Amino acid sequence: MTPVIRIQREDFDLNAEVEALTRDRTDIGAIVTFAGLCRDEGGKLAALELEHYPGMAEAEIGRVAAEAVERWPLNGLVAIHRYGLIRPGGQIVLVVAASRHRRAAFEAAEFLMDYLKTRAPFWKREHLSDGTIGGWVEARADDDTAAARWN
Repeated sequence: MTPVIRIQREDFDLNAEVEALTRDRTDIGAIVTFAGLCRDEGGKLAALELEHYPGMAEAEIGRVAAEAVERWPLNGLVAIHRYGLIRPGGQIVLVVAASRHRRAAFEAAEFLMDYLKTRAPFWKREHLSDGTIGGWVEARADDDTAAARWN
C-alpha cells in the first residue's frame, strides 16, 4: 500500500478524499480523518501564511507515512497539506487513515499528525487583523511531548 501525499495551494474536499480511498473497497473496516483548520486567534488573525520547500516536504512526509504503513496494518493513508495564505476557517491539513480495525487507523492518523505538527518542513507566519505581519510561529511544547511518545 502506497500512501497518497499531496502538498497543494488549493483547498481539498474531505468527503471526496474518503470516497476516493474507499471506492469499491470491502477490506476497510475503519476510517479515521483529521482536518486541521486555521483559527482566528480571538479575532487577531487575518490569515496564516504557510511556506515549504517543494520536493523536500513531499519526501519527508512520504518517509513518515511509509513508517506508519510499516507500524500499523493500514489499507490506505492520505496526507494533504496546504501552503500559501489561509484565512481563518480555512482547511490546512488532512490525514485519512484506513484499516480493517479502528485502533490501527486512529494510531496511524495520530502518529502522522504528531509528525506534521512538530517536524514537517513547513513554516507558518501570522498575518494580523491590524494589517501587520507577525513573526514565524514556534512549535508548542505540548506538541513535542505528544510526538515523543512514538519514539
